[in-house]
Amino acid sequence: MAKMFETDAQVEQEIERLLKSEYVKLAKKEEYVRNRRRQYMYTLRTYEKKGKELALSGVTFESLDSIFDDDSDDI
Repeated sequence: MAKMFETDAQVEQEIERLLKSEYVKLAKKEEYVRNRRRQYMYTLRTYEKKGKELALSGVTFESLDSIFDDDSDDI
């Protein structure tokens, strides 16, 4: 059964203890890495969706290169 804390001071002491725990630090790091990978996956999904839209509108690698090569002369 979980330990019961009766006062706010006891709660604050437990929070301080937990923040110093190597196990808490390890779990937080794992969560950070996992979430970073998920965010990367969401970004790749967005790129895939955009790429499909570009392909449907007729854009190719070659046409992109020529579009941006022409724009560099205007600068």
